[in-house]
Amino acid sequence: MFRQLNKVVLSADVYAVCIQHALSTEKEEIMGLLIGEVDDSNISYISAGLILHRSEKKSDRVEISAEQLCMASTHAEQLAEKLGRPMRVLGWYHSHPHITVWPSHVDLRTQAMYQIMDPLFVGLIFSVFLSENNVGNQVQLTCFQATDNYERRDVNIVIEKVPLRDYNLKNICELPKILIQEEVEIHNTKCSKNDDILVNIHNEAFKTLSLSHLITKISQPICEDLEARLEVTNLRIKELEKMLIELKRKSDEDKI
Repeated sequence: MFRQLNKVVLSADVYAVCIQHALSTEKEEIMGLLIGEVDDSNISYISAGLILHRSEKKSDRVEISAEQLCMASTHAEQLAEKLGRPMRVLGWYHSHPHITVWPSHVDLRTQAMYQIMDPLFVGLIFSVFLSENNVGNQVQLTCFQATDNYERRDVNIVIEKVPLRDYNLKNICELPKILIQEEVEIHNTKCSKNDDILVNIHNEAFKTLSLSHLITKISQPICEDLEARLEVTNLRIKELEKMLIELKRKSDEDKI
């Protein structure tokens, strides 16, 4: 019998990782894997994400290699050991920059292939930089599986409010490093050393420009966001400390 997911519960911090990753570029699709656990009711609880390194950038297609799946499985095992509960790769996510959120026929065939390995495997698509009805840069999310005849089956998804946990925070912090590695590797592959010194200077200048753009548009905003989160957290800690002092004072008065 064909097993189907009944629902997906996506942790808010994983959602933040996916959104941060999807908004990192509006020219190519990005991709990553989703990690968590599934209960006996076929409800998937996604509590960690893994940003994948792209060997090639494309505007309309992404692929996950067998090596990346093995790496993600190892990462899931490490998380399981750390958290003391079973964790495995439950699904994948990718972006649709400037186009609708609905999966393409390629997405559905890719999803169907993953479901051969795991019938409860799920796909998430984040549509970003989409303008509709005079509203710019909308973000849309769909959660789906593929049927036997490669049609879309929508899966109910709920975003669960949780704090930003350390392993997902680390994932966000790794994003600029991964993007820089991708840029350098692609530059080194496509722009091999040339006998013409002016060509080499031109290519190196474009690489430097691309890396500067990543720092300005990705690294700096992430740092500013994390600093703002830290400031809010510190303020909350001070408020809780004041509440604790007040509760102790009232407790001491009641004893008297």
